[in-house]
Amino acid sequence: MSTTARALQLLSLLQTRRTWTGSELMGRLEVSERTLRRDIDRLRELGYQVRATTGPTGGYQLEAGADIPPLLLDDEEAVAIALGLRTAAGGTISGMEETSLRALAKLEQVLPPRLRSHISTVQTTVVPVINPWITVEADILTAVAQACRDSERIRFEYNARDGQTSERNVEPHQLVSIRQRWYLLAYDRDRDDWRTFRLDRMGTPWVTRARFQPRPIPGGDAAGYVQQSLQSIPTRFQVKVVLHAPAAEVEGRLHHGFGRLEPLDDANCLMHMEGDYLEWLAFQFLWMGVDFTVQEPAEMADYVTDLSARLVRSIS
Repeated sequence: MSTTARALQLLSLLQTRRTWTGSELMGRLEVSERTLRRDIDRLRELGYQVRATTGPTGGYQLEAGADIPPLLLDDEEAVAIALGLRTAAGGTISGMEETSLRALAKLEQVLPPRLRSHISTVQTTVVPVINPWITVEADILTAVAQACRDSERIRFEYNARDGQTSERNVEPHQLVSIRQRWYLLAYDRDRDDWRTFRLDRMGTPWVTRARFQPRPIPGGDAAGYVQQSLQSIPTRFQVKVVLHAPAAEVEGRLHHGFGRLEPLDDANCLMHMEGDYLEWLAFQFLWMGVDFTVQEPAEMADYVTDLSARLVRSIS
């Protein structure tokens, strides 16, 4: 265990109980008395008031009512932590929900007010659909999230799918993470209609200081609206794979928004997917953990054949 990890574990122990004896802490941390004293000194250097008492009832404890020093995180680190914990708390990481909520609560207590506001912004404006994969700059994500929270119009340069660049003036409503991308659902004032924007194609936004009254999201569901919008965008590959298992057996493994299953008979079902990358599409049906047959396109069949050969070579 690294020195930092051990110090964090020691701090966690001191926060869970009034007093710990030295032998108890040494046993929990599996360290020597000398190492324990060094770790206690490190916490003190960081500003944590750890008191040591002697005698039969002696031991180590955090001073009652002691102020916990601010956690020194820059903006990008704070956003990264908030996103990771918020995603786990949303149930996308099995078994981590309750732990992540407790961690979020502790984190907010030790952050300076400005960074605490950033975390609150992300929590209240992000709709998780799958485990988020950050592909945008943290300052862009934070600026857009804050504009969503404050109902404040923003402007930004946007590179469209066809390579055309334009300036957009929008009312930002919600951030959605889906298909390993971040999207902004916003009302485009110049086009007088709802639009979905990929954040990795967005330039750094600037706020207009103009507030707006939030409009009802079509259908009432930001994630659903973004998913429907993505379905209308042409993709490079339309994939069909026969899974040799009943649809009811594998449907729980299908990532939300990454395809659909069509029952064929009691022992087989057809998996429909679309996307721009063969590698990611192949992962989707490999993840099902059952035998399969690629129907189309030919590019996918060729990719799986090549992948199979490489896997065999790797163990020969």
